[in-house]
Amino acid sequence: MARVFIGIGSNIDPDRNIRAALRLLSHVTRVTAISTFYVTDPEGRPEQPRYYNGVAEIETDLPPAQLKHDALRHIESELGRNRSDDKHAPRTIDLDILIYDDLIISSDDLVIPDPEIANRPYLAIPLAELIPEFTPPGTNQRLAESAAEFTFGDMEPLSEYTKLLREDLRQRS
Repeated sequence: MARVFIGIGSNIDPDRNIRAALRLLSHVTRVTAISTFYVTDPEGRPEQPRYYNGVAEIETDLPPAQLKHDALRHIESELGRNRSDDKHAPRTIDLDILIYDDLIISSDDLVIPDPEIANRPYLAIPLAELIPEFTPPGTNQRLAESAAEFTFGDMEPLSEYTKLLREDLRQRS
């Protein structure tokens, strides 16, 4: 079983869509942990609704490309995600492989670990909560160190919502 970390975000009905995505994800993988979720400002489009962002840890036998295309993209589609050339478009759900064991993959279609971890606090901080001592392949810095370089800024923790997500996870286990 591979240990994988999935970035989860939504700014269209995020309360419902993130819960639904985690439920669907638990049908095809084993969800083992959920980070704190945060409300964050949208990148490049300040007029859009704010996002909910966090990270789920999963265990899976699916290889990376199959996980991305057959599981994550299927869940996004089922929840009404319409992909377009506009990478800043609002979305019902966004599911991205951030880390897949200690694999390093760089292809046109799949890059692991996600190169944006070091640049985006809404990825680094939740990942550091789950695996602070982990040093992503291709870097020389533990996640705790990367996360410490960020301030929470406009990130607001969703403590009660996170508790609800974790309770949902406990009930499914």
